[in-house]
Amino acid sequence: MLGTCDLSDRFPDARVAAPVLRDFGGRRTFSGRVVTVKCFEDNSRIKELLATAGEGRVLAVDGGGSLRCALMGDMIAADAVANGWAGVVIDGCVRDTGVLATLDIGIKALAANPRRSTRRGEGSAHIDIRFAETPVREGDFVVADDDGVVFLSAEQAAEAELA
Repeated sequence: MLGTCDLSDRFPDARVAAPVLRDFGGRRTFSGRVVTVKCFEDNSRIKELLATAGEGRVLAVDGGGSLRCALMGDMIAADAVANGWAGVVIDGCVRDTGVLATLDIGIKALAANPRRSTRRGEGSAHIDIRFAETPVREGDFVVADDDGVVFLSAEQAAEAELA
């Protein structure tokens, strides 16, 4: 698989997330078709989506960049692993980082925060979002590694033989 640097070189119009994310999962390199969710300090939609069959996809979460609470912890992440998700990228926080580091899943987020989010059933899935200053659409392809996160259109992913 091509890394983010090679993909950025090959596709100058590839969307590159702002370099603000840290690695928290057991996998540092991951990729997959994007599923989108937008939520603010409420992880209801994240929990619902990661409890479904992941089929190697990556959940991209527009958490509004909030640093006030975590949108995912060890239990939701364990569900994601059990359900076959390749990764989760969160424009927000995670918690239970010691456990997250042992799980076979890629997780990138802004920071860690021990405070849990609320569950009010708010948020929207399968919509266009902004992720770390980058526009992302459901069905895009994402590649994440130590150098960053790159979002490709379905056409670019096919051309790079990723999809």
